[in-house]
Amino acid sequence: MASIAMKPKSGAHGSPSDSFWRAGHRPTLFAAFLYFDVSFMVWVMLGPLAPIISKELGLDPAQKGLMVAIPTLAGAVLRLVNGLLVDRIGPKLTGTINQIIVIAGLAVAWHFGISSYAGTLALAVILGFAGASFAVALPLASRWYPAEHQGKAMGIAGMGNSGTVFASLFAALIAKSWGWTNVFGFALIPLVIAFLFYLFAAKDSPEQPDPKPLSAYGDVLKEKDAWWFMLFYGVTFGGFVGLSSSLPTWFADTFGITPVIAGYCTAACVFTGSLVRPLGGALADRFGGIRTLTIVYGLAAAMLVVIASVASQGLPLAIALFIVAMGTLGIGNGAVFQLVPQRFRKEIGVMTGLVGFGGGLGGFYLASSLGYAKKIAGTSAPGFLIFAGLALVALVGLTAVKSRWRTTWGSALHGARI
Repeated sequence: MASIAMKPKSGAHGSPSDSFWRAGHRPTLFAAFLYFDVSFMVWVMLGPLAPIISKELGLDPAQKGLMVAIPTLAGAVLRLVNGLLVDRIGPKLTGTINQIIVIAGLAVAWHFGISSYAGTLALAVILGFAGASFAVALPLASRWYPAEHQGKAMGIAGMGNSGTVFASLFAALIAKSWGWTNVFGFALIPLVIAFLFYLFAAKDSPEQPDPKPLSAYGDVLKEKDAWWFMLFYGVTFGGFVGLSSSLPTWFADTFGITPVIAGYCTAACVFTGSLVRPLGGALADRFGGIRTLTIVYGLAAAMLVVIASVASQGLPLAIALFIVAMGTLGIGNGAVFQLVPQRFRKEIGVMTGLVGFGGGLGGFYLASSLGYAKKIAGTSAPGFLIFAGLALVALVGLTAVKSRWRTTWGSALHGARI
């Protein structure tokens, strides 16, 4: 077994009886949240811009789906890289490098403009560095907090996925007024502000793991639990980010509304999923991550089946269904990362990268499959149904491992529930 979370020492982490706000480092927690927030804002930026870009460049549904999915795929791969770097050079320096790359890439896209489909795909890859912030922000915050506060700490840092709300609200609106390439210039303002605050406020925890040889990271993949966590997050986060990227196009195509209105509809759904992520961590702290996820996967599968069947029958109905679905997935995101740092505390950097990779793959699959389903079948319903099936697979897998988890590494925890 790769790692069992030990009772935290006093000092940097505080004693287990400390309140949450006294147990860690609040400036770092807020810096991690802010970095995550603005990064996610630009990561999904092509989603709300897709209806505008596709009209100007003449893209078909499959091309639109791939364009909004590429940042998710690039982010998934780069999360693996960041997971390695976090354990070797520390989360703060890793985050610094990633932010510089994103800021430079957006500055180039804004200054020179983009006039081809290939250009949008190239930018999509750069935006993947923003999505890879997940593998930096979470261990940056997590390493300051003891086991019984992991759900809340990871939930607050992870609530940075609320940045997708800002992209949905403002990207299409700015594009309508000033052109879609100028959206990249406006995005630089919050990115630079957050970067400066990050440099000032964020600090690496004193309890950093010793650097490991690259070969040691392969040992984590020998653990079955690592693969389970990748699947579990592939459904919860993959569903969240896949829908965040795809819903602007889905709303616009299904109901014939403008990209701006489609962005507003998406923002309502995304806001719910982001808002409840800390709730998912808190529920997992209170009732256990396994019990919370059991409900999440069952409800998510049911909602996706309903969405595939009736969501296209009316805009208010669709918004209501997606709000419930995104809220459910958001709770699941918090619950998964209540469990991961307890099972793999010493390997949290690389595990955040691996689990984030699984989440990114899930999002890439969902976003691209909805586009291809629309092109081939004339409807996105098959994409929703297949993802509902994946949620059921996750539910079956969780049921299969829960007894072993509770009687092995779960039984060795102090002051925390799984």
